[in-house]
Amino acid sequence: MDGLMQQVPLTVGGILRRAEQLFGDKEIATAGPGGIQRTTYRAWAERTRRLGGALDDLGISADGRVATFAWNTARHLELYFAAPASGRVLHTLNIRLFADQLVYIANHAEDEVVFADRSLLPVLWPLVDRLTSVRHVVVMDDGSPAEIPEDPRVLDYEALLAQASPSPLDQVTDEQRAASMCYTSGTTGNPKGVVYSHRSTVLHSLVALTVDGLGIGEADRVLPVVPMFHANAWGLCHAAVLAGASLVFPGADLSPAAIADLLVGERVTVAAAVPTIWMGVRPLLAGRDTSALRSILCGGSAVPKALAEAYRTELGVPILQAWGMTETSPLATIARVRSDLRHLPEDAQADIRATQGLPVVGMELRIADPDTGETLPWDGKTCGEIQVRSPWVAAAYYNDPRSAESFTADGWLRTGDVATVSPEGYVHLVDRTKDLIKSGGEWISSVDLENEIMAHPKVAEAAVIAVPSERWMERPLACVVVKPGEQLDPEELRRWLADRVPKWWLPDRVELIDEVPKTSVGKFSKRQLRERFADLRLP
Repeated sequence: MDGLMQQVPLTVGGILRRAEQLFGDKEIATAGPGGIQRTTYRAWAERTRRLGGALDDLGISADGRVATFAWNTARHLELYFAAPASGRVLHTLNIRLFADQLVYIANHAEDEVVFADRSLLPVLWPLVDRLTSVRHVVVMDDGSPAEIPEDPRVLDYEALLAQASPSPLDQVTDEQRAASMCYTSGTTGNPKGVVYSHRSTVLHSLVALTVDGLGIGEADRVLPVVPMFHANAWGLCHAAVLAGASLVFPGADLSPAAIADLLVGERVTVAAAVPTIWMGVRPLLAGRDTSALRSILCGGSAVPKALAEAYRTELGVPILQAWGMTETSPLATIARVRSDLRHLPEDAQADIRATQGLPVVGMELRIADPDTGETLPWDGKTCGEIQVRSPWVAAAYYNDPRSAESFTADGWLRTGDVATVSPEGYVHLVDRTKDLIKSGGEWISSVDLENEIMAHPKVAEAAVIAVPSERWMERPLACVVVKPGEQLDPEELRRWLADRVPKWWLPDRVELIDEVPKTSVGKFSKRQLRERFADLRLP
């Protein structure tokens, strides 16, 4: 017996139409060199429709890839919706990648046009002649003095919109059609393309609106500091538009002072960024009115417990940790304390908030032996590789012969992350499979060790890597950044750790460094640290 429900496709265009119809007066604010520029959903939707018409005028093919090379702005949001709602595929290029990786990604995706902020032209333009399928570069003038090349391929964004006729943006009737694509950060080998469908985008957005998801509602003012080129800004832009929430975009200035000013001045209620951003912002919020702020979302790498607790005690809002990846759209787990656990002492609840959390609605998760594939118990002790499946989890990589390696025979995504899962369902990330340290036959979690090191009052950042050991096979090397004005002796740090971790976890060596290198999306780059200390050998 079939159900008798209407078959209405879930599409990105439907999200736009809802915001336009119900929340036309809600605000979209963008920070820039000249101050805050403000618009409404009604005006944004009208411009987005004109942009859809402009894509037609440019002759972009029916499923052509529309690349962006841009900061978080209202213009970028126009592209977020015009490209997929007109049947094309949005492709956000990571502005922080190396030149060769950018060229590889744009050519692999077969981008036909790149929309670039003027301030980023000095990075993009030297590569244009290597982008084999790109026919147009459309410049979005963000007030930068960067020179605009005199070249027939270069067009002006505002001029295009002024000349275009509005598009209905209702061309998509198949919800399984591609809406957007992002490439993984490529820690090993070339980056891999993840292609999101209209259906997966809408379902992911709906989950972000749930109370046990991100809880975004129309009353919110959402600040996505996380880049729009990183897994669709963690889904925040689509979710905010679907809810009718106001949006606050930081533009090009991601300094702690600029973010702190936006949080306070724009009465932000929900903000999202990686841990390094929140480390820098925290001291700049002391004594300021942050009463509007109700949720601080953090992901990208494990949140140090000390940082989360500092926000709780100083602002009254603990950091809300989430875990996911490009392949999971990215929401997979969120660390809210269950109602039946809120009777626990505050420190125990802090331990729960320091996990990666519970799987969100619609996300199935298991841990398995990465070698045998055996499914492992949720006992809070047994470590295994996280494997997931969901309507918004990738089933394959775009045009990539390596796809099969990342999926199990029964179709689950092999994430490469190692974790334990408590009986209540809380995921505790132990490490990446490649970052675990095996010392004398026992595993050491670099993530847990880093968190304990960063709890030291004199430590700003810390990353732990494995180095070869003649006796133990591998031993941990701690690379530590000391806070400005502080001095830290390695033995002082080891004494600090002695009461916090097993004795055999204690780093044999502590290196004081100026900063921990970061990847293009703000995560600690352990690969660069491994290269730096490649010749180091321990007894």
